[in-house]
Amino acid sequence: MARIAFLLSVFILSSSFSFSVSLSFSPADDYLLNCGSDVDSTVDNRRFIADASSASNVKFFSSEGSVTLQGEDISVPQIYRTARVFTREAKYEFNVHEKGTYMVRLHFNRINSSKIDAGFHVTVNRHVVLRNFSGDLGSRVRVREFLIWVDVREVVVIRFLPSEDSKLAFVNAIEVISAPNDLIADVATSVSRDGTGKLNGLAKQAMEVMYRINVGGRKVTPFNDTLWRTWLPDDDFVKTGHGSSSDKAYFTGRIKYRPGGASREVGPDNVYNTARVAKRSNGLSWEFSVSSGYKYLIRMHFCDIASRSLGLLYFNIYINGNLAYEDFDISYYSGYLLASPYYIDFVVDPSDNLPSGSSVITLSVLPSNKTSADYEHGVDAMLNGVEIMKLNNSMGSLDGFVSTDMVLRSCPNRRNLSIFIAMMAFMCILMSFYIVAQRKKLSDDFGWTKLSMDVHQVDPRSGNQFAAIKP
Repeated sequence: MARIAFLLSVFILSSSFSFSVSLSFSPADDYLLNCGSDVDSTVDNRRFIADASSASNVKFFSSEGSVTLQGEDISVPQIYRTARVFTREAKYEFNVHEKGTYMVRLHFNRINSSKIDAGFHVTVNRHVVLRNFSGDLGSRVRVREFLIWVDVREVVVIRFLPSEDSKLAFVNAIEVISAPNDLIADVATSVSRDGTGKLNGLAKQAMEVMYRINVGGRKVTPFNDTLWRTWLPDDDFVKTGHGSSSDKAYFTGRIKYRPGGASREVGPDNVYNTARVAKRSNGLSWEFSVSSGYKYLIRMHFCDIASRSLGLLYFNIYINGNLAYEDFDISYYSGYLLASPYYIDFVVDPSDNLPSGSSVITLSVLPSNKTSADYEHGVDAMLNGVEIMKLNNSMGSLDGFVSTDMVLRSCPNRRNLSIFIAMMAFMCILMSFYIVAQRKKLSDDFGWTKLSMDVHQVDPRSGNQFAAIKP
């Protein structure tokens, strides 16, 4: 009985710790909208405010052509049972209190898909984030997450634009959250076939989260993440064969966060307390499909939960076959602490050193010659987590080689407005020619008469148009 009571107390403490972790970060701005609903909804202990509530004094969206849609599927959270549908261009505006990176999450679920002929573009401030999007994603519910830099005195403006006159735009829920200052570092290591270098100015680029992977562990839900993120298991991405073998490592102790390393906001405990480790093999590899034409930020998370001693584990990191880091000393970068997390940011172009049109990123951790040959447990490489984020291209876009101006001009409503303005301008020009012609005709109808000799000659340079008559 005493043992059962002890285990129960441990469970309660661990549950309370997990819950307190999820609430440890308090963002300066935290907008959660339940779109198309007139009542608030709670998901994972987070309250999504109804964007159609008459009780609210704040109106986030503006559109003359929006309707609401409701579904009956009780198998999905409440925020996915309503949607706001737009027949023309619409926008949501969010005032922010400070400059920095903002997490923008758009939630989609095609309610009664036969009723929604969707096809639309989405922009966030000066970035195109979705183009010709239909919401038909294979799975019913999908979250698209973006990281957007916002300067001082800026607002976050999210626009939805139907791509054709007959198409509709829709959204189920929106999150706009200010990110911690240490979430996105401004400097990363660029990796190419020519070697490595430093890349600056990363923080102000727009990004789309493509993959967030908990290596060796289970799915991490927003409830158990400090920034309400979702981390998927790596089982569908890890590569096997060629003599490679791996084990999953689990850690039940305390993760030692420290200054200079990864914070709990960068990666939660549930990512760092699991790992996939290679034991006396050819290392480990993971493969991810991505879109060509973009560079990608790759964040690799490390936390040595497998070693029994410091200074024994070294390994090499490769990205698409290019050496990204040689003889990585995990003990050195963790401040000579076991179970202390650290991460490295790399930037790569998947088309570099690969055939044209190739769209695959391969990550590998391979044994180093510095690893102790008589290492008792034979662990020679490890990885805890991976994040892959698409960077905006030279047009500021995350979906196609287009700019926000090009997308806004292509909007059917704006296109019709442009045609109307052009026609009005043309009519004004025609009227101007007509008036000039009528005036000329009127002046030609009057004959010339002989002037009186008593009238002085008028100097054309003089402002006086009426001269006095001689006395």
